[in-house]
Amino acid sequence: MHMGKQKILIIEDDAAIRRGLVDALTFAGYATMESDNGESGLRSATGSEYDLLVLDLVLPRRDGLDILKEIRISRPTVPVIILTARGAEADKLKGLSLGADDYVVKPFSVKELLARIEAVLRRSPERPSDVRRVAIPGGVCDLAKSEVRFDDGGRVELTEREAELLRYLACNRQRAVSRQEILSRVWRIAPEGVDTRTIDMHIARLREKLRDDPASPRVIATVRGRGYTFAPAERDV
Repeated sequence: MHMGKQKILIIEDDAAIRRGLVDALTFAGYATMESDNGESGLRSATGSEYDLLVLDLVLPRRDGLDILKEIRISRPTVPVIILTARGAEADKLKGLSLGADDYVVKPFSVKELLARIEAVLRRSPERPSDVRRVAIPGGVCDLAKSEVRFDDGGRVELTEREAELLRYLACNRQRAVSRQEILSRVWRIAPEGVDTRTIDMHIARLREKLRDDPASPRVIATVRGRGYTFAPAERDV
């Protein structure tokens, strides 16, 4: 039995598949919610509390990829496993690039899906809970407004990507975050074959905006050979 009954939301229009998933997940000790179309599914996905979403990509009334886009804006930390039809390679890649955690190809075995759900939920503690404001030496970053306000009255705007990067580092402040993980989780692209210097350039610009001395950074520290870590002693506010 899972601690506190983790809840799985299933958005799937095929009644037989949906019923099979609900039965299997219930038997495995999960609580479930279900929706049979994209419109009600999106409402549930953005308005309900759950631990993981199983999302079919081909849905009536609202496309699964649209739902995934909306969720990644409103709930950037929720784990998502997409269901794709065999041969729909482009949809699978699009889903992963939009931030899905994993995918299962139809027809699939329930045993395989359960294993993937367990694996994604095991990784979930690494996922950031959302942080809206972050204290830094001499000021505060309002990530909801993408701006930094300094105690001396100075203000600077962050780009959306810079705010996302700072949020991810702040949420994972207890560990070094690799450039590959940043590409995967913040840029939401597969890191293979991508030049990671783009991350270093963004970190350099972010340090400049945060008045963080690159020679002796107090906000974003470089961990040699491992990546970057968020380092201020001040607590998030």
